[in-house]
Amino acid sequence: MENLSISSYKTVYTTGYEGRKIEEFIEYLNAYNIQRIVDVREIPLSRKKGFSKSVLRQRLADNDIDYIHIKALGSPSYLRKKVYQDKDFDYFFEKYGEHLETCSKELEELYEIVNEKLSCLLCFEKEYTNCHRSAVANRVSRINGISFEVKHI
Repeated sequence: MENLSISSYKTVYTTGYEGRKIEEFIEYLNAYNIQRIVDVREIPLSRKKGFSKSVLRQRLADNDIDYIHIKALGSPSYLRKKVYQDKDFDYFFEKYGEHLETCSKELEELYEIVNEKLSCLLCFEKEYTNCHRSAVANRVSRINGISFEVKHI
């Protein structure tokens, strides 16, 4: 039986902070031993206290969790606006998939990031099936033929 090294088998986590307070969110990350958050929001601002980029980065650092933002992997605003209006998630994911085709550099960067530390992709939506982070996680899980398991927490 082949012995799988840490770099040949990984888990990529995803999460949304909708409905959570920052303290609860950080406890949740710690429960899963998350070492790094990769923010895949196009614009990492939030009306929810504690979840805008600068404050979030500091709160995570205070808890020994790294923070990285990859803007290009965010869903473009025109797609977000359209899906909020018409709830056509099939169209959204089709067009977002096309957007990801233009992000090969960023996906390779993400691949390296998730290979270094136990990482979790972050966006707002609680329900991963309605969030672009699931498409990002699925895409990065297939890079270079390496086995990545995707877990939504």
